[in-house]
Amino acid sequence: MDKEELKKRTKSFARRCVKLASSLPNTILGRHLQEQLIRVATSVAANYRAACIAQSRASFTAKLSILAEKSDEPLFWLEFILKENLIKKGRIENLIQEASELTAIFISSRMTIQKN
Repeated sequence: MDKEELKKRTKSFARRCVKLASSLPNTILGRHLQEQLIRVATSVAANYRAACIAQSRASFTAKLSILAEKSDEPLFWLEFILKENLIKKGRIENLIQEASELTAIFISSRMTIQKN
């Protein structure tokens, strides 16, 4: 997967999370989870774009470390939403899978660049 494909993938993930967040109930918990999920999912896409224009190898490595952490946050919130039964499992499973895959990609990329 090249960087343009991954840019599209992270942006699509963010958009899908925003749509899911928008469908959460209008309760104290629902609004809190909306804000958290939107913040962290869009952060993944924005931070990946920043990594793509890093000015040095050290900067790129640092940004990958941030991405490895940031991509795990939406997974936490998605799992939390599922456990609270706020969204049906069928609507959220693909996003949980995508969050897991993105996290694995960024962790693997960070490990590879640190080895080299």
